[in-house]
Amino acid sequence: MAPNLFEKINTLISANLHSLVDRALENNSVQVMDEYVRQVERNLDMLEDSAATVGGTVKTLKRKYEEFAAAAEKLDRDIDTLVVKGKMDLAAAAQAELNTKQQLSQEYYEQWQNQDGQYQKMLDMRVKLEGRLTMIKQEREHLRSLIELAEAKKVVTKTVKSLDALSNVGDEQISSLSDQIRQRLDEEDARLEMATRNISEEIDDAVRGGEIERQLEERRRRLLNASGGGSGEAASSGGSGEAASS
Repeated sequence: MAPNLFEKINTLISANLHSLVDRALENNSVQVMDEYVRQVERNLDMLEDSAATVGGTVKTLKRKYEEFAAAAEKLDRDIDTLVVKGKMDLAAAAQAELNTKQQLSQEYYEQWQNQDGQYQKMLDMRVKLEGRLTMIKQEREHLRSLIELAEAKKVVTKTVKSLDALSNVGDEQISSLSDQIRQRLDEEDARLEMATRNISEEIDDAVRGGEIERQLEERRRRLLNASGGGSGEAASSGGSGEAASS
């Protein structure tokens, strides 16, 4: 991994989140945190690419070491066989080759261990950087909610200041206001009741007035009939009387 990338990631990991939050609050914006998130995500991608490359190199070095180690082990056994058989020239050549393979095996081993150490460190850095990214995203949401709440509080405070007169009303004044409200409601109920009663009375008056007129009209018709057919009614009465006496 390039040294500058290593330094950038260490800087991001060791960044003071409290300072970021303070700056965001001062600016009343989460942009400073958004910038940090972008940097972490960008460097995290670069770290993962580098880690994949180093991880591949580690596998290659390990395989090379194992190949040379296995070849050296076999060659060492072959040299023993050559020495036992007295083939010293072949044993000497094999010994020289063994020395070379052992040296290469050792070099691959050291490179493998070195690269594997770097690879493990990169994996550890990735875990830490991902943890910081998760944390800062969570804090960003909390901060955004806090800023929204602060803005809402400003509106509420402005509204409350415009209602200072109401906020200064004491308990006695509040009770008095409540009584006045109840009194006005009672008065409105009384007015409604009176209006309802007046309407009922007007209806009753109208109904009663109509009944009287009807009764008078019937009386007038009866009187007219009586004055027009009086003799007939008398004769009829007389006849009825005679019939009754006989």
